[in-house]
Order: sequence, then structure tokens, then C-alpha cells
Amino acid sequence: MMKIKPIVTALSIAIVSASAIAATTDSTRTLPVRTADSLAKKVSLDVQENRSNSLGSGSSADSMTQLIDSKEDTESAAADNMSAVELTRKDEQADRNDDITEGQAVAAPSDISSIDSSDPLSFELPESEKRQDFSNDPTIKNIESKNGKRYTTLNLSNYAKQVNESVWSPNMKVNSAMTIKMQALLDWNHASPGPIDGGWGMNSKKALTNFQKMKGLSATGKMDQKTWNALIKDIPTNKPVLVTYTLTQEDLDTKFATTPSGSEAKSKMKGLYYQDIKEMLGERFHMDVRYLDKLNKNKTYKVGETITVLNTRGELNQRINRIVANKADKTLYAYNGDKLVATYPTTVGSDATPSPKGTFKIINKVKMPWYKSTVGKGAQKKVHMIAPGPNNPVGVVWMGLSKPSYGLHGSPVPEGISRQGSAGCVRLTNWDVLEVYANVENGATVELK
Repeated sequence: MMKIKPIVTALSIAIVSASAIAATTDSTRTLPVRTADSLAKKVSLDVQENRSNSLGSGSSADSMTQLIDSKEDTESAAADNMSAVELTRKDEQADRNDDITEGQAVAAPSDISSIDSSDPLSFELPESEKRQDFSNDPTIKNIESKNGKRYTTLNLSNYAKQVNESVWSPNMKVNSAMTIKMQALLDWNHASPGPIDGGWGMNSKKALTNFQKMKGLSATGKMDQKTWNALIKDIPTNKPVLVTYTLTQEDLDTKFATTPSGSEAKSKMKGLYYQDIKEMLGERFHMDVRYLDKLNKNKTYKVGETITVLNTRGELNQRINRIVANKADKTLYAYNGDKLVATYPTTVGSDATPSPKGTFKIINKVKMPWYKSTVGKGAQKKVHMIAPGPNNPVGVVWMGLSKPSYGLHGSPVPEGISRQGSAGCVRLTNWDVLEVYANVENGATVELK
């Protein structure tokens, strides 16, 4: 485990001045997580779909107890896709491979010569990177834009049709189709359930409770007719949850690279890119990669191939001028004045490096931040510049707070949100932090509880 609390600092692009910023543990998403078939006591997502044997709309429901209103609150229901044991193992493994003792997230200035060399937070980019512009990096476009992307409901499987046609009713039995529709409706209403995975676990339960708070309903975290009516009220009746998408040459031309362990190895990368196309599509469509795999068995992900994906939410289009990040319920609440307009699952500090309590302000907003990693100490101290990308230690966005060393940022491991620890910062999925970034104003208040 890291002994020294990382220090993270952001530089404003506009004024090229140093602002304190928080760091995270350097946890890399590893490929074995995507293919794990049996995680201890996890909620089963039994899609059982293939070309010759698809689920029909009249097939029997999954053998679980009543949807959401289960009286059992077991560990298996507490994790959307991974058990607490598995997540702990992954985090401990990541810490053992982590060589960062301090870190700073920075926005690369456009004019290198303008840096004050006497500034202790200044840095010199490698010569090969000085002309590299990340301001229009396709990573952001992949996550936040549907422009030019074509989605249809042609050639959907029977399972996908069942998801799209699902309607909640009292006393219905759990089935994966209804679970996915519930998660999608919460996503569309900006009560984010995190990566959508077909398992009704911790983040999904929180999202339902938070949606009820947003709509002034009794916040029970259990489905009822009033909640269902509110969920579908502003959604077109014919909006499909699952759609087909045809992969383009642009998708396949995206830069992919395995994320190495260790700061020195990361610093030699041109960017901390997606590791493969599945990881990219998972973030674009707000999906756990393993659920994407289950929906698209035997797919090769080549140009012209049609895959089944989630039809994600539209833009929030709400001014955010107040944020509350609550460690106890692992949720970020976004307000426009006194109106709760969105909620997101989040990681707020850890027992070892707790976030400070109090009210602060957002002082800068940076897309695609660089990460200045400090390894070792004393005579052994080394500094490495880690390029931007979705697998950067702070993800694709940094929003620095007036409290030195703290901020809101993305994550290279969306599956771990609400379950990992952070070095005192507020961590969200890359797609959720981009939604906050697009709507929050500089000077907005952030209360850490």
C-alpha cells in the first residue's frame, strides 16, 4: 500500500498557473477482470444469448426474489458485478504494482516557453510531445458525442426486444431484461447507476433512491408505481434501451495500447489510450465490458459488424452551481440552486487518506490532464510525465478545488467506483465526470461530507 499521500496539482490552461490538485492510487484496469466467469457471490447476469438459441419474450423469468424489493441485503446484492473480496484483491494488487509516491495532474500549456522555471510546479514536456495537442482528443468524442453515429433497432435479438418491451408491474419476478431497463431509465434520468451490467447491486440501488429524492418521492430504494411513472414520464414511449450499432473505420482506427505498470513505463507511452475496442465501447455506451461481451458473443469487432449496445442518455442541460459529495453514501449530488438535478456514484477518499470535510469552490477545469508522477524520495526521487488518456490516473477530466491537493476527476477503472479508495479526491466514471464538467461553473461550491 502507498505510504505517502499523493499530492495532485492542476495548472489552468488559460493562465498557466499552478493550482493544487489531488492524486489517486495508480490502479490499472486489467484484462482478466473482463473475463472473470465466477466472482464470489456476484449477481448472475444469465443472458444466455446466441444466434441459434435466443431468449424469447415468453421465456421464464430469472429465479431471484422480487425485483429491488428483496428482503435480503446480502453481499451478492451489494456489488453490481464484483464481490467485495474480488475488488479488494484487485486494489491490493494494484497497490503492490504502484510506484507513485506523489503526483500532480497538470494541463499541458500551449506555450512551453511561458513556464516560469522558478515555479516548483513547472515542468518540461519531452521534446517529442511538445507539439502534441490533446484538446480535441477523440477519447472525449468517443464518450460524450453521438454525432455521426447511427443506431437502429434492426436485427435485434429476442432478448434485446424483451428488454425494450419490458414494463414494470407490482409483484413481478426478477429478470435480466427488466433489470437492464431499470438501469437504463435511471441513466436517462441522470441518476447514474455507474457501468450498466444487468446486476441490481449497490450502485443501482443508490441510483433508484437518488432518483426518488430528485422527484420528491419517498426515498425507499424500492420500486413502486409512482416511481415507475416518474421514470418513464419524460421518456418517449418508443425509445429503445438496446439498439444495434455498426462499427465504423473510425472506431477501428482509434489508438489502442495495453496500459503498462509503473510510472516510468507509462511515461514512455504517447498516451494512456483505451486498451482495446471493447473498453472504448464500454465507456461510450456506459456499459460494463462483461455485459457488452454477453450481448455480443462470437463478435469479432470488425468494420461493418453490427453489435448490440445500450442507448445512452441525452445531455443534462442543467446548470450546476452546487455539489455535495457524501462519503457515507458514496454519492455525488449535483444541484442547480436548491434543485437536485443529477446524482452519480462516487468514491470519496478512503480510511487511510480521508477527504477533508467542509465547503470549497471549483477553481479550474481541465480536460485530458497530464499526470506528473513522483516516484521514490530523497536521492532516489524521480519524476515522470504521464500523457493524457482514459487510463490516466485521473481519467479524462480534472476539476481542482480551492482546498489544496483535492478535486473531482475521472477514473481508469469505472467498475470500481464506490468500492475503491481514493487519495482524498472525488472520483467518478469518465462519462459521469464529463457530464459534470459540461454543466458545472467555475466557482461552484463543493461540499465534502
